[in-house]
Amino acid sequence: MPGLLVLGGSWGDEGKGKIIDYLAAEADVVARFSGGNNAGHTVINDKGEFKLHLLPSGIFWPQTSCVIGNGAVIDPEVLISEINELETKIDKYIMIKNGMMQKLLTGEIRLV
Repeated sequence: MPGLLVLGGSWGDEGKGKIIDYLAAEADVVARFSGGNNAGHTVINDKGEFKLHLLPSGIFWPQTSCVIGNGAVIDPEVLISEINELETKIDKYIMIKNGMMQKLLTGEIRLV
């Protein structure tokens, strides 16, 4: 797959998370950059409905590595809470295979 960029042009729910989840089925890497946990993406799949605030929407695809990159503002408590919530709803093996335990955070992120 060629490199693709999904970038919102306005504030609010534009459906970016749903589009990214769809495209992630064929992606090697999904990277989230910029912003914090004040907004979110809702993804609905066969495992349920998930409201993501920091994790990239491609997190549900086993072959896709997910990265939180430059410009992101991370609240560690929110990130840990989001990971724990997903682990209770989906197979932990999927989380590890997705790169959660290998390389999630990278670059110039800001901790709050």
